[in-house]
Amino acid sequence: MKTYFLEQLISSPHTSSTDAVPVELASCVLTIGNFDGVHLGHQAMLAQVREIAHTQNLGAAVMIFEPQPREFFAPAKAPARLTNLAEKQALLAEYGVETLIVAGFDTEFRSLSAQAFADILAKRLNVKALVLGDDFRFGHDRTGDSQFLRGYGLDVTNLHTVTDNSTDSDSVDTTDNDAARISSTRVRDLLLAGDLQAANRLLGRDYAITGVVVRGDQIGRTIDFPTANIDLQRIKPALHGIFAVDVVSLDDNGNVIADGLTALATDGHTGVAGLRPHSLFGTANIGKRPSVDKGDDWRLEVHFPQLQADLYGLNLHVRFLHFLHGERRYDGLEALKAGIHKDVADLLEWREKQV
Repeated sequence: MKTYFLEQLISSPHTSSTDAVPVELASCVLTIGNFDGVHLGHQAMLAQVREIAHTQNLGAAVMIFEPQPREFFAPAKAPARLTNLAEKQALLAEYGVETLIVAGFDTEFRSLSAQAFADILAKRLNVKALVLGDDFRFGHDRTGDSQFLRGYGLDVTNLHTVTDNSTDSDSVDTTDNDAARISSTRVRDLLLAGDLQAANRLLGRDYAITGVVVRGDQIGRTIDFPTANIDLQRIKPALHGIFAVDVVSLDDNGNVIADGLTALATDGHTGVAGLRPHSLFGTANIGKRPSVDKGDDWRLEVHFPQLQADLYGLNLHVRFLHFLHGERRYDGLEALKAGIHKDVADLLEWREKQV
């Protein structure tokens, strides 16, 4: 999959900037949205895009926004991210997208009229057909919709709401039944409640977070529970609390490195095997760590029982397996150490029941 930034695609061919070299896209079918989580509803959209692209011999393309619009308007009140940009890229490529267009959502972009945006689609992005949701709106005055685009001369296919009873290729119109609608909001609510099984059913896969191990406060080392501090690359995560996880290491192309974590182990401390090939089992805390008074600093920290290794700089894929409990505030480091010790023991006991 090729990724382009919209600014690059709409730059004037006469520009002198070396940072914005214009690119001409091949004719394509496009869908537009946040695609946060790339859940079953999104996957239905992508399947329709692929089908039309195949039938008409066009490319399959997706446009997303960075930041997501609600993050631009009110960052503190924006919904938690299910997927950051890198995670979206990987998932969209997995589901057959050939071209990803990242539109920088800023004051200039949000000020575009519906006519100007349609001009960009047809004249600069070479869009021949669109697949959109029934409620899609665009333009600073929100006058742009599917009917506007049809009047402009573009072929538009509307995909009805996808519900729990729908499949990837079979969707039904259930606009009066929001409870059954598969949406990013529902997935967020389920993850926040610790209901991984229900969230995974709407996602069509196990929920996971990918990120690079960076240096943290190293508090865990002082209480004998060292952790890998994983860069979240989002304002706030969609789930909070203590979890069982399994973790694999990824190469620069996003592929799993065979035994990538155990190969780094020292002194025979190779960790506990995870529940998928090449993974290690871990206990994760994701949240604000109330016991160490770090305020609004969201963290994902993973402790690997029985592992001794330097993991800094690794790109890790953390799959969430089991919710134990929400974050707790402990009175001092000794109480925190005792609490972590019990959590690790409980999660290792849970693991033993799975194998």
